[in-house]
Amino acid sequence: MAVLADTFQAGFEQRFGHLRQPHVRALAWLLDAPDLLDPADPHWQGRIASLGPLPAATIAWLRALDADPAPLEAELGTRVYTRLGLYAEKLMAFYYRQHGMLVAHGLQVRAARNDTVGEFDFLLDAGQDGVEHIEFATKFYLLEGAAGERLDGFVGPNLADSLGAKMRKIFERQLALGQHPAAAAVLPRPVVRARALVKGWLFYPAGAGAASGAISASHCRGFWCALAELGEPVFQGGQFVVLPRLQWLAPYVGHGASVDAAELQAQLAQQFVTLPMPVLVAAVKREGEMLVETARGFIVPDDWRARAAFRQRMVAAP
Repeated sequence: MAVLADTFQAGFEQRFGHLRQPHVRALAWLLDAPDLLDPADPHWQGRIASLGPLPAATIAWLRALDADPAPLEAELGTRVYTRLGLYAEKLMAFYYRQHGMLVAHGLQVRAARNDTVGEFDFLLDAGQDGVEHIEFATKFYLLEGAAGERLDGFVGPNLADSLGAKMRKIFERQLALGQHPAAAAVLPRPVVRARALVKGWLFYPAGAGAASGAISASHCRGFWCALAELGEPVFQGGQFVVLPRLQWLAPYVGHGASVDAAELQAQLAQQFVTLPMPVLVAAVKREGEMLVETARGFIVPDDWRARAAFRQRMVAAP
């Protein structure tokens, strides 16, 4: 299982292994994870935001929050979150608010009473001159093919979108919201800058080449393989935990039971009969009483690769 080890998981455990409250660990990942996209790459025209290295004061704040998570739990409320993006957005809103940066969150712009133009994810204080619009996204994409030269080659597990399509939508529509005539009626101050903050994980098949330069060299990455490939030697001896969607952010740590590759293969073979959707799993090792993630990957139905390739051809067709 050594080939499945990922240095990000080891580093995260080193820095934040003391955090045990799941919401705090998820927030720590959002703040600490490398940028998914390279803010310095000319492709992005300076419109990608970065949180940068985490200050010691923020690390101490996270430690204190783990000891007393009541303020964060109050922010999240009793709502049962089903959308990972909304959950991540609430965590970031809490961080921005606690650090005195948040001017508005989820501010809608309407051209008419029943005509919503769009929504500002975050408006952050940019001084007396105005506010900064931050469009926030947390995404998980699998590389379809052997090389990551095209952003459209990274597709969502459900094949509904791609990294390229997502970024085009953000740049062409969402980051332009501050210039829409209807925005002036709701903006507390003018938008002086609009950027996208993008976190996430990218997943690669065996033998894949390097990703596009527009993608951060240090981004969080994992593997993906077809169900049949779980029988290959690389997976033997490993232990795995299936990750529910709301546990996709931070590396997994917990007391839950794990399964070996054969058990995982049998379990997913049955599941894929009725629900042929990729499943995210964590490869884990035992440390005392805890299971700690060492790597992660999507296990996909055996026909997923063909379906993904067909989708790519449809997208590329004139």
